[in-house]
Amino acid sequence: MKKRKIFIEIGVPEHLSKRLAQKVLEWKDLPVKWIRKENLHLTIAYVGYVGEEVLPELCQKVQDVAKKFESFEIVFDRIELSPADNSRLIQLSGVPSEELRVLNEEMEKALGMMPPKHKQFSPHITLGRIRRKKWDELQHKPIINEKFSAAMPIESVLVMESIGEGAEYASVEECPLQ
Repeated sequence: MKKRKIFIEIGVPEHLSKRLAQKVLEWKDLPVKWIRKENLHLTIAYVGYVGEEVLPELCQKVQDVAKKFESFEIVFDRIELSPADNSRLIQLSGVPSEELRVLNEEMEKALGMMPPKHKQFSPHITLGRIRRKKWDELQHKPIINEKFSAAMPIESVLVMESIGEGAEYASVEECPLQ
């Protein structure tokens, strides 16, 4: 029985992924493993490894939750290091969204994940993962904290599979919101 590494995401529209790919060129010489523009996403829930036999039921649960929500929009406002005190990522960060928080909570409940009560759900899109050893060797660590305004419509969620060793993903199913 094959296990597949599954998560629930919101895809980044092409126009935004192109803008982000252009922006990160400013930092291309940093020791960072950049996420390819076609793999940029906003994670709603990490499911983990599941057997193929449960995948149809899982997809149905995601469809059922998605149907309860109307389309909405989230706003991003900055590119920054995260977490600030011991940075591991460079990310596009957004304004907390009540709709996104509820979508995340409902998705995790439907999938039996027993979510903690979230005070906020601040959206973020990972742009790159810091290569720790080389980053620590930098004599002058960069400060990345720049304004970057973007609005992103949320019209569907995707059931995705993580494939290979890196940040490579394949769509299993798209689940439109109302």
